[in-house]
Amino acid sequence: MKVAVMGAGAIGCYYGGLLARSGLPVTLIGRPQHVDAVTQRGLLLDIGQEQFTVPMAATTEVSGVAGADVVLFSVKSGDTEAVGRAMLPYLRPDVTILCLQNGVDNPDRLRAVIGGTVVPVAVYVATAMAGPGHVRHHGRGDLVMGPNPHDSEIVQHFAAAGIPTTVSATAIDALWAKLIVNCAYNALSALTQLPYGRLLAMGGVAEVMTDVVAECVAVATASGVTVSPEILPSVLGLAASMPGQRSSTAQDLAMGKPTEIDHLNGFVIRRGAELGIPTPANRVLHTLVKATEAVKRGD
Repeated sequence: MKVAVMGAGAIGCYYGGLLARSGLPVTLIGRPQHVDAVTQRGLLLDIGQEQFTVPMAATTEVSGVAGADVVLFSVKSGDTEAVGRAMLPYLRPDVTILCLQNGVDNPDRLRAVIGGTVVPVAVYVATAMAGPGHVRHHGRGDLVMGPNPHDSEIVQHFAAAGIPTTVSATAIDALWAKLIVNCAYNALSALTQLPYGRLLAMGGVAEVMTDVVAECVAVATASGVTVSPEILPSVLGLAASMPGQRSSTAQDLAMGKPTEIDHLNGFVIRRGAELGIPTPANRVLHTLVKATEAVKRGD
């Protein structure tokens, strides 16, 4: 199984690195500084107290997807359509594209651009880039993947690489559950630049998260999504299992990069407006992150 990783950030590098380490041919497609580092000395992969150097192909060119049986699609949500259009001429007709992205509407948006087999995947992993071509794993790593024509083969290869993968007809529900977690944590972690453990220990944070989760659940339910009644305890309990983790939004904001907040809290706001459901807590967090982005840009 030949694999291409479109968007070789922390998520793409982690899973691409594990697959390459298991012996599969993997090509990372990413930014020049990461590609140069991987080309020169391989991908550095930190897991627990161990560090692995994984030799693998890397390129800055979208044509790197050519010939791939499976594409791990892990670009930022705001780039979904543009990157999809760019890689379309190079895709095999029978390629399987796994959407390893935040948010719930990326598979539909990508499918509208390229057609074919685009599979929703809920990603449960804590990773961060420690430097060019250097990814650090902080916890978990399992996937929930929608059904597709090659799911048995994919699950087998992923299992051999140490990636627990479940095939589920309710993968979209899993994506919504992850969206709710992200809406609760990402903006607050970004605005405070605190890891989850310290964040939740602050007075009032649990109450804000409770309001955010309630709004998200109302929007999800009205959208026909099944949400576990244990979603709030699950959200509030995440900090204990990942106390040192900072959200991807926090990492983007700290580096002056555009965040995905429009596809997290912003998505809930837009969907709530369509359904006539007020989302004031999500709106406040979204507005504050957007304002902070503007300050970082010097607007």
